[in-house]
Amino acid sequence: MSSIRKKVAVLPAGSVSDEAARYLFRGQDVEFVYHKMIADVFLSTASGKTDWSIIPIENTIDGSVSLHLDWLIHQVDLPIRAEWVYPSIQNLIGRLDEFSDGQGSWDPSKIKKVFSHPVAMAQCHQFIRTTLPHAELETLPSTSQSVQFVQAHPGRGWAAIGTQSAAAQCGLDVLVSGVTDHDNNFTRFLLIGNTPYDRPDAVASKTSILVTLPEDYPGALHQVLSAFAWRRINLSRIESLPTKKKLGSYYFYIDIELSLDTVLLPAALAEIEAIGCQVRILGSYPTIPYKENNPEV
Repeated sequence: MSSIRKKVAVLPAGSVSDEAARYLFRGQDVEFVYHKMIADVFLSTASGKTDWSIIPIENTIDGSVSLHLDWLIHQVDLPIRAEWVYPSIQNLIGRLDEFSDGQGSWDPSKIKKVFSHPVAMAQCHQFIRTTLPHAELETLPSTSQSVQFVQAHPGRGWAAIGTQSAAAQCGLDVLVSGVTDHDNNFTRFLLIGNTPYDRPDAVASKTSILVTLPEDYPGALHQVLSAFAWRRINLSRIESLPTKKKLGSYYFYIDIELSLDTVLLPAALAEIEAIGCQVRILGSYPTIPYKENNPEV
């Protein structure tokens, strides 16, 4: 009897999230369920319609994606099952014949307007400023939607910033590849859901927790950090987030480079709880390495 095909909720086809999802699940038989809004990605898995959700959580250039963190902490209760990074490579996309300079290349002056997601647009600021300073800029909810919008409106001098896969899906040309301002523009993704996920090629284990400090306890954060420090447990990230209960009240989101299965980490968490802190474990999960020469699905 064949196993039931797993379903994965992800942002629109042709987005960086879509490319990252295909990279993670390369060679595996899964069904991708696309949504325009990140809220629908979360809710699809929370309601049981899909097994996992693909969530972009942090970017090299822009830092944390606060809206997605908010959903992970406040709106759903879905454990983190894996993390991986994937390059966010944006490209200028349009119709080459529409912007042709008559010599086999394209003429930037013929582009009147550029569409993209606001984050992608910001990541290409230098390219836009130096190459397309005359072009009007307009944002849409996703890079893939921007490419689709340009595809649907030919002859207007419109171009989009998006992925190569989105260009291929819409039958458009990549006018300029790799227009992001930084070569090291990577996005960290999380796989979340109630369905376990195993990967034999995981190179490390990580645990993410949410710590709420006791009120009126001077030095509580110092004691929390000390519980890890004297055990030589490395923290790769610590970020304060509002509890939404009152001003000055915060959670601390902490990424720990150690599995919950070890001896040291449960002892550290017990020490933190002993001083009155509340600890919520968001997940203990593998880190999947990025290998550039691995083909995408």
